Amino acid sequence: VQLQAFGGGLVQAGGSLRLSCAASGRSFRTVTAGWFRQGPGKEREFVAAISWSGGRMVYADSVKGRFTISKDNVKNTVYLQMSGLKPEDTAVYYCGADPTRNVALDRRDNYAFWGQGTLVTVSS
Repeated sequence: VQLQAFGGGLVQAGGSLRLSCAASGRSFRTVTAGWFRQGPGKEREFVAAISWSGGRMVYADSVKGRFTISKDNVKNTVYLQMSGLKPEDTAVYYCGADPTRNVALDRRDNYAFWGQGTLVTVSS
């Protein structure tokens, strides 16, 4: 699976951005998809994930109510709609794919494939 993430940029606090992750080589119908982020000097952390069926979405507590993950199986793309952005959301955002479809959607180790990352910078 090859993943390409894009849509990052510079936004003011309170603003919105939509990230996209396009896949090739395998359909998002058959893999779990997730978004993780890595801030300056921090470990890569879980943000949101959507199950292969699309029937379950999981979010980190820090983004609940502000971020929404979704996918378009026709376009084979996963999205992360981010609103109410805060300076602490500043990070490189990575999309990942878990072909094993493990039930633990938030475990980084389950994701075997990663995109190249897209930088989100939120100014105060």
